[in-house]
Amino acid sequence: MPFPQKQAYTTKDYWSLPEGQRAELIDGQFYNMDPPDYIHQKLVSVLHYAIFHYIKTKKGACEVIPAPFAVNLNQDDKTWVEPDISVICCKEKISKRGCKGAPDWIIEVVSPSSSTTDYIIKLFKYRTAGVREYWIVNPMKKAVQVYSFEENENSELYSFEDEIPVQIFQGLTIKISELL
Repeated sequence: MPFPQKQAYTTKDYWSLPEGQRAELIDGQFYNMDPPDYIHQKLVSVLHYAIFHYIKTKKGACEVIPAPFAVNLNQDDKTWVEPDISVICCKEKISKRGCKGAPDWIIEVVSPSSSTTDYIIKLFKYRTAGVREYWIVNPMKKAVQVYSFEENENSELYSFEDEIPVQIFQGLTIKISELL
């Protein structure tokens, strides 16, 4: 749910939020972030572990970072998001404050209060910012919408029972039902 819009908010406003208040700043507008529930956190935890394990086993250079982790998506003064999981393959993008620019892969675990933001607003923002792959994990429907924004853009819908191929990592598939 957005904050009341009285002005265009900026990076300064984002970093001045009261301690403990979580919100995302998208195009100068704040969106409140509700506390995650158990299944949300469980999904973030098991997905983070599966991706981390794959990268470590392959001796990969990418970093996988769970929320809360600030991403200055367009490296501008108006957009700071906190994806549930960010995979960043260019370590120069990582700073003390978060990620400067688009991560390579973003995973959002949708909740009833975040569905419009995740499926519409962030989909557009992530695509145009240069995110290579975006997963929307929906625990209510036990479904994962996978968007690949590489040369042959496509979108596929999977269930938690499916082997979901990771587009940016050849050879990695994730079956969410086996992780839970």
